[in-house]
Amino acid sequence: MAKNNLISGSIWDEYSNQVVNRMNKPLHQGEITEEEASNLGFKLVIADFGAESCGDAVRLYWLINPSNDTIIKSKFKSFGCGTAIASSDVMAELCIGKTVDDAIKITNIDVEKALRDEPSTPAVPPQKMHCSVMAYDVIKKAVSLYKGVDMESLEEEEIICECARVSLSTIKEVIKINNLTTIEEITDYTKAGAFCKSCVKPGGHEVKDIYLVDILENTINDNNNFSTIVSEQNFNDLTIVQQIKEVEEVLDTDIRPMLAMDGGNVELIDIKQEGIKIYIYVRYLGACSGCHSGEQTLFFIEQKLKQILSEDIELVSR
Repeated sequence: MAKNNLISGSIWDEYSNQVVNRMNKPLHQGEITEEEASNLGFKLVIADFGAESCGDAVRLYWLINPSNDTIIKSKFKSFGCGTAIASSDVMAELCIGKTVDDAIKITNIDVEKALRDEPSTPAVPPQKMHCSVMAYDVIKKAVSLYKGVDMESLEEEEIICECARVSLSTIKEVIKINNLTTIEEITDYTKAGAFCKSCVKPGGHEVKDIYLVDILENTINDNNNFSTIVSEQNFNDLTIVQQIKEVEEVLDTDIRPMLAMDGGNVELIDIKQEGIKIYIYVRYLGACSGCHSGEQTLFFIEQKLKQILSEDIELVSR
């Protein structure tokens, strides 16, 4: 569908047709009344959330079946820009049919991606991502009201980037393991700071208690000793992120140079730990893909990983 030319140039083109359509004709705008909830024997939850930085506000209505905590109906009202209306509309839609516990797993990125015309093309310019931040916050408020708990008790970790829902612990670990030295690298690895950029440094759209520049500065001094610390730990006791780092180092040093001689390569896909067993999933690339000696190569790689990292490793080719 061609976009209306109310705004000319590249700014208009940064918004998806989905955003324009939802802004002009939202599907879930409105309210749910106590009378409707009472007639159906369901519970009504009404949650309000406002963004102090821009004055936008959203009210979320949930009609919940208390027998299974499922959201039967979801509506919203919004005081804000067109992007806030569009994101609130999608947010309300994503809640329908989910349990309360599943609804709180909806992220701002889920909302933004649901507004995209193409999977790889953002629905809104980065500076407008803050409008969808209200989606997660008002859902969290609704869950807290339904469960009768404090809103902040639902947050298990300190969130640094509200847009991408990236926690402080994740950012610190990624910086350490990958020896990151710039904000751009943090964004590449985690998506933190990729959208409204309020979390990058002071002076952005929203005031934060701690910024990426602070985390980078506070963490970078530990990097020199990090490799030594990790190497002294048992591979089985490392976090998944740390295990991935260790496996990649073995592949880069002992495996990939050998495969490259014949035009091949191997890609690490996943690591899963089940009991004492650590399953490492890989995929052959290039000349190795479909090679008749693939099983022998797999055995060689597995033995090398067992020798260097852990005897509990089992390699799986996909």
